[in-house]
Formats: sequence, structure tokens, C-alpha cells
Amino acid sequence: MIKFSTHSGIHTLQVKQKLPVSIEKAWEFFSAPNNLAKITPEHMGFKITSDIENDKMFPGQIITYQVHPFKGFTTNWVTEITHVVDHKYFVDEQRFGPYSMWHHEHWFKAVGGGVEMIDRISYKIPFGFLGRILEKILIRKQLKNIFEYRYKKLNAFFGSFEEKNDHKKKDLTFSAG
Repeated sequence: MIKFSTHSGIHTLQVKQKLPVSIEKAWEFFSAPNNLAKITPEHMGFKITSDIENDKMFPGQIITYQVHPFKGFTTNWVTEITHVVDHKYFVDEQRFGPYSMWHHEHWFKAVGGGVEMIDRISYKIPFGFLGRILEKILIRKQLKNIFEYRYKKLNAFFGSFEEKNDHKKKDLTFSAG
């Protein structure tokens, strides 16, 4: 589920996805910064440019990237991991980059049959009136496409929550009958 809202000039994107894996396995994947490139569309040319010495993120970690969000446009992006609570959530915030503000919360919750993940991104576009137009006609679409791609990639890596849990329900129904 992808949902957009706007409040006081700040845009919020919220994405929910369930995966048929343990919270430990989900956390292991998402808390490793190098895995971000695996779930980012290839055409964006996403590349981490800082040395990631530790496989796991930590509060205060600075990560630099280069990304091509649109054809003919390359930008550098610097984020800081500001909060980490193991197996529950982490937050990354843009320090320098294309947005006036970028605050990305990653939430994880164990549910029957797997884990529910919620991404909540609060962001603000620069350039005033022009930025508001760009957000409506270009940036919102780009973010939606990125998270749709991510949804498909995660299902390819870990399997579909619905398919795996429907199969378990059928097995239970069959064995109970």
C-alpha cells in the first residue's frame, strides 16, 4: 500500500509491505546499507560512495551516495542514520542533497506468518512554487515508481507474503479436514 499526504508544506509518503520472513531476517537485510542498491531501480544508477566499514548501520553513521533520479541529472546525497532500535526501527535523514528535508522512518513489526514493514518518508521540495509543481507532476510519480519497484524486488528476494500464507492456510484446511 502506497499513500501520500501533505501537511504544512511537508509531503509524507507511507508504504506498507508484509514479507514471509522473520523479523530477524528482515532486520539483517535492511540494516545493511549496501543492500539498498539491490532494491533501487537500476536506471537510477544508485551508488554508495562512502566507505561502509561496518555491515550494519549505527546511529551517527554518515552515508554518501550518487544517484541519477532523472535522465540527464546526477546528484550527490548525504544521509545520516539518526536512530536505531534493533528489530524495531531506524531513521535516516538527508544532510545534503536534492530535498529541502528528508526524514525516512523504517518500521518493522512481527506479524503472523512474517513481518510488516512500514516506510514513512516526510520530505520537502526546494524551489517554492516551482518545487510544488515538480512534486505533483514528477517527484511523487518517481517516488511511487521506486517503491513499486522495491515491493516487487523484495517479493522476488523473500517471496510473497500472501502466496506463502495462503499456502499455509490451505495446508491447515487440508490437514484439518
